[in-house]
Amino acid sequence: MIKPSEVKNLSVEEKLLLMEALWNDLSEKVGSMEIPESHKAILDEREKKIQVGEAKFVDWEKAKKQINKAVQ
Repeated sequence: MIKPSEVKNLSVEEKLLLMEALWNDLSEKVGSMEIPESHKAILDEREKKIQVGEAKFVDWEKAKKQINKAVQ
């Protein structure tokens, strides 16, 4: 098993392969995970806004720029 401290010693390619393996494994198990009620409530509220035309959407490229600006 890889220890968190050992991840720093991996190359970028090795880290990407590890991330891909983790993602694939988690994706297979996601159906068995319990979704918190608070998350369901947020999604339900967002769905309501879409249905009544109150939702605002942002182009993906614009969203990426906003996210990058926010984290810098």
